[in-house]
Amino acid sequence: MATAELATPGVMLIPDQGSSTSRLIPLQGELRMRDADALWSQLSAAVADVHDGIVTFDLARVSIMDGGILSLLLHLRAMLAERGARLELSGANERLAALIELYGGNERVARPAKKKAEGVIHQIGRATVSVLEEARLIVDFLGQMSVAAVNVARRPSRGNWHDTLPFVEKTGVDALPIVLLINTLVGFVMAFQAAKQLAAYGANIYVADLVGISVTRELAPLMTAIIVCGRSGAAIAAELGTMKVSEEIDALRIMGFGTVSYLVLPRALALVLVVPVLTLLADIVGIVGGMLVASTSLGVSRQGYLNETLIAVHPLDVGTGLIKSAAFAMTIALIACQQGIATSGGAEGVGRRATSTVVASLFCIVLIDTFFTVVFRALGV
Repeated sequence: MATAELATPGVMLIPDQGSSTSRLIPLQGELRMRDADALWSQLSAAVADVHDGIVTFDLARVSIMDGGILSLLLHLRAMLAERGARLELSGANERLAALIELYGGNERVARPAKKKAEGVIHQIGRATVSVLEEARLIVDFLGQMSVAAVNVARRPSRGNWHDTLPFVEKTGVDALPIVLLINTLVGFVMAFQAAKQLAAYGANIYVADLVGISVTRELAPLMTAIIVCGRSGAAIAAELGTMKVSEEIDALRIMGFGTVSYLVLPRALALVLVVPVLTLLADIVGIVGGMLVASTSLGVSRQGYLNETLIAVHPLDVGTGLIKSAAFAMTIALIACQQGIATSGGAEGVGRRATSTVVASLFCIVLIDTFFTVVFRALGV
């Protein structure tokens, strides 16, 4: 039996190797929190090679023990349990036994069970349940949205209209620089891509037709919606998600404010008002971007370019783009608000819902764009 004294007076650790399946470690003296560092080092070294069996801490010669020291012993017990060994506390006097009972030191720690890899069937089932639960939340939200819209239509005073203008500023005015820049570059790139092919056939003037129609009918509504989705949609989801996890939404509900009418409708209305206006401005700057290329690389005068644009682009082309943009705006608003209100799990949940908002919105935007394109084609618009 070897004896090792700690640097702190009155505390001694006497390790006894015992048999191959058990180990006795008597402790003695006054074990106080000030000695925790030295005691932990000695105890950790004494059981470093223990991987199974029973380790017994004999406390018969311990006169005083702080709760902090007992916590260290219980933590060591949990570490040994993970290795497959068991730690027992024995020989404690009546006062110390009461402290051990208070800290749960007599409860047996089970060895953590090894997690089995999920089977394919289990993964499919879990994913199916998750999808069905998400579908339930979406249907529930749409139902609440419909009821709130009807109630506000009957009694407009119930709407939270004074928050609409601030949301218009956040989602529209603040997004204006990036929307104008991106759509100018889109028109610029479109004209550049077509310049070589049109020049080969001497059809330089038709760059105005290509840029004007593609921008007004497709590119401007789509690019604007993508920008709004990544900028405003994620922000709305994160804002409502933070309110949800901090229980602000529950507080509003308790105070009698309708969650949907107070939080969702102002944001949805702001986006529906703003996105078509942004799309119309995007049409203009996209055409201007194409005009810059036509006037510098294709020898087309600016006046000639504008005249050809007015001939090629009809009001219906602009109108179809605005209809698409309004549908995109409502989709982004509903998805962002639903994801925000469905948030759970703290900051991680907020980030997850913001990401889901962008992904789901982009997917729905493409689907809606395809739907409108097929419908307008069938109608001959």
